[in-house]
Amino acid sequence: MSEITLRQIRYFAVLSGTLQYRRAARQLGISQPSLSLQISALEAAIGARLVERRRSGLILTPAGRDAAAQAEKILRDVEALGRVAGPGQTDMTGTLRLGTSPTIGPYLLPRVLRQLHQTYPDLKLVIRDGPPRDLSEDLAAGRHDMILTQLPVSGEDFRVQRLYREPLGLAVGPDHRLAGRDRVRHADLSGESMLSLSPAYAMHRQVAGLCQASGAVLRDDFEGTSLDALRQMVSLGMGLTLLPALYVRSEVRQADADVAVLALHPKLFRHVGLVWRAASGQPPAFDRIGALIKQVVAQDFGSVVTLA
Repeated sequence: MSEITLRQIRYFAVLSGTLQYRRAARQLGISQPSLSLQISALEAAIGARLVERRRSGLILTPAGRDAAAQAEKILRDVEALGRVAGPGQTDMTGTLRLGTSPTIGPYLLPRVLRQLHQTYPDLKLVIRDGPPRDLSEDLAAGRHDMILTQLPVSGEDFRVQRLYREPLGLAVGPDHRLAGRDRVRHADLSGESMLSLSPAYAMHRQVAGLCQASGAVLRDDFEGTSLDALRQMVSLGMGLTLLPALYVRSEVRQADADVAVLALHPKLFRHVGLVWRAASGQPPAFDRIGALIKQVVAQDFGSVVTLA
């Protein structure tokens, strides 16, 4: 029997989670042919087919379901062994990979990184942006050690540390009929056009929910790729949108603002937290980074957000 490698096990674990060669290969950062070769080698080593191709995608064979469960257990054990062997996360040295949403990271992390470097100079944080849906998939696949994202994040294999609650304001054009108000009721939005980020972002669900509750209409002919893009579309009179408080604090200058940001009644919030794999346990570095983020939020944004 051929030797089973840890690489084959990792690749199969990702494939069994996505059931798509293309998506699994993208998560792993390899080509589809390379992934296919590794899965074929694993099947040869085990002596059984693990996946079947169907028109609708892949399905796991009975042997594949058993192998997927074993693969997850093996990867958890390997990760636990790494924590025992490597004290780097405990004494705040080494490298951690942090994934973050582009609607959060740019407006918070520069302040956090400055404080982190001063407090823990031997710890390196490698940061990558991505939509929340991709972040959770990449976290499960091991491409991130933890992610900073909007909650909730689904999945029994994740642990969550809640950080803060952030209000969402209603952005309208400077000449819009609502622009002069201090606050806007949901009912005031009836018939208005709303703009949103793509469904890959949790805020999309909040905009859609507001539309359903208020009678506003969610535009399906435009999906913003960033908060900046949404703001610019609003300034051109193409609709309204929701903007988080940290973005407004950072990017919307009141003196020459191209949009007006109004309080909603009742208020809408988003919840932000750190998420990591449950198999990682409770590394002290994760707790300390979470505490540091809360410290920065309290110092710099305490007037606009609420700590969890």
